[in-house]
Amino acid sequence: MIFSTKKEKKYTFIEAGEGHPLVLLHGLMGGLSNFDKMVDFFSDRGFKVYVPQLPIYDLPVLNTNLTTLAKYIAKFIETHIDAPVTIVGNSMGGHVGLILTLARPDLIKNLVLTGSSGLYERTFGDSFPRKNDRSYIRKKTEEVFYDPAIATEDLVDEVFSVVNDRMKGIKTVMLARSAIKHNMLHDLPKILTPTCLIWGKQDNVTPPEVAEDMHKFIPNSDLFWIDQCGHAAMMEKPDEFNEILYSWLKDKV
Repeated sequence: MIFSTKKEKKYTFIEAGEGHPLVLLHGLMGGLSNFDKMVDFFSDRGFKVYVPQLPIYDLPVLNTNLTTLAKYIAKFIETHIDAPVTIVGNSMGGHVGLILTLARPDLIKNLVLTGSSGLYERTFGDSFPRKNDRSYIRKKTEEVFYDPAIATEDLVDEVFSVVNDRMKGIKTVMLARSAIKHNMLHDLPKILTPTCLIWGKQDNVTPPEVAEDMHKFIPNSDLFWIDQCGHAAMMEKPDEFNEILYSWLKDKV
């Protein structure tokens, strides 16, 4: 199904279905389309699904950090939903979800993390030394997935255009540094919200040890593995991901 994107004030988002609100947060190099299969699945099963576009490239330089993004999502929930939500965050979106859950537990009923940053992750690094080399960008994009075919030409084009736009490139690096700096190891035990961790066994970016540590330190957490799957499980193995999450959520909303 093709979903139309809404624009209201400073928010751009997809909204579908009726029921308990699910808010899906994409990663640093991600976008709304990362969650197409999830929106389809959950909007048909008694959930109201929201996918807000994180304003990664619109923040003032001094406020280009994960805490600002978490405040942005808090305001989105207050103004558009006005009820406790289930957050589903991939990669940097998971990290934003962790920060938000810690700061505003009143807004979050459940937290779902997949390939989340917050402890440590392997990224492009502090710069893009071969940003004009499309084959290099393709290789780095393919490494995100277990199956390199998931890195379509469109996806590679998207990443290539970001890293070759000077201001977008700077802000991408700033947010990557913010994620590394904002380590949450000592905060995880304070997160009492029910938390579901769904991880690709072959995640190269936030490897399996990250999931194991999160599970160990978040008191009320459950951990599920998906085999032959990399960093973006909801894109690479959507059917398996959706079934795991639906089973976990059913008795929690």
